[in-house]
Amino acid sequence: MENEILLVHRKGHVCTLVLNRPEKRNALSPDLLIKLYQTLQELSKDDTMRAVVIRGAGDKAFSSGYDITAIPTNIAPDDKKLIKDQNPFELALDRIVNYPYPVIAMLNGYAFGGGCDLAVSCDIRVGADDIRMAMVPVKLGMAYAPSGLQRFIRTIGLSRTKEIFFTGRLYDAPRLKEMGLVDYLIPRAELESFTLDLAEEIAGNAPLSLKGIKRILNLVVRSEEMNEEDQQEADEIITHALRSEDLKEGQMAFLEKRKPDFKGR
Repeated sequence: MENEILLVHRKGHVCTLVLNRPEKRNALSPDLLIKLYQTLQELSKDDTMRAVVIRGAGDKAFSSGYDITAIPTNIAPDDKKLIKDQNPFELALDRIVNYPYPVIAMLNGYAFGGGCDLAVSCDIRVGADDIRMAMVPVKLGMAYAPSGLQRFIRTIGLSRTKEIFFTGRLYDAPRLKEMGLVDYLIPRAELESFTLDLAEEIAGNAPLSLKGIKRILNLVVRSEEMNEEDQQEADEIITHALRSEDLKEGQMAFLEKRKPDFKGR
């Protein structure tokens, strides 16, 4: 149904998932993230679905980021248990990373904040040649979770991750390709056909090879996990930022479309 927050389209061995909140520029609400997690969890049990494409509804936005104003509703008891240990955002992105088969982000529009991170969690990113992307926590007075920073480091390296997060810049398509945030830039009219052809090419390969290679790649990149003490320190830093006056100022400045006046407290 078109009023669903996540649309699911199956064709052959490829499944396309559409983030369907066009009125909110496909912002990632807790409900949408939980639905994404549940859907990927269910698809992972179906060995006929050998490639997944994630895109945004419409032609303006892949996703404008995490929707901090949305409140989760209709959460099943089992899911409530899950989100006690892991928030819906990390739950969904972890499921993308660990989906047994390759996942492709089809960037049909801009991707900011959490939307950019969601794209980075995918195995391959294909973008229209007019897209823009940004990571903006420093513009809002927020720190960022170690798991998210690790995803960027593993994808584009430490130096470029530092630039993206320290500056909070808005990057255009050529620079995104240069930095490695996007693997392909395609004219908008050809974006969907190119992405689906790529997904079908991947899905046509040996299933056991696809699953095995993805799993081994994930094992290889997990060699630098944070220990419990480091994780606790990182959590305290993030909590401190979330309670700060600067965060409130950053949010107000964003809503009022002005430059924030940060005080460092």
